[in-house]
Amino acid sequence: MSLKDYFSNVEGIGTLATADPEGKVNVALYARPHVIDEEKVAFIMNDRLSHANVAANPYAAYMFVEQGEGYHGKRLTLKMVGESTDEAAINEIRRRETTHTVSDATKFLVTFEVVEVRPLVGT
Repeated sequence: MSLKDYFSNVEGIGTLATADPEGKVNVALYARPHVIDEEKVAFIMNDRLSHANVAANPYAAYMFVEQGEGYHGKRLTLKMVGESTDEAAINEIRRRETTHTVSDATKFLVTFEVVEVRPLVGT
């Protein structure tokens, strides 16, 4: 199953792990990635710690745990390859209307190269 099909059809919860240049790690809950193609995904990020970390250290890891029994999901090793603050591009890729009130905050459409895809458990 392609990444686009997988993340379009499977429900679950995800986390994005980033690190600053000194290696101090941060983990945050993140929605499913926006799959551009099999080699690239994107996340809409606020101007917070995860964004600051990938701006300084482009490597990140995304873990997605499928809803349901057992331990199924995917682990993606990522490398940031670009970002945009273009509101039209962000709104075009957005899955749903936002319901929170941080709409005035700067948003970033951060694009990552998918370096590796592994199952949630095992190799």
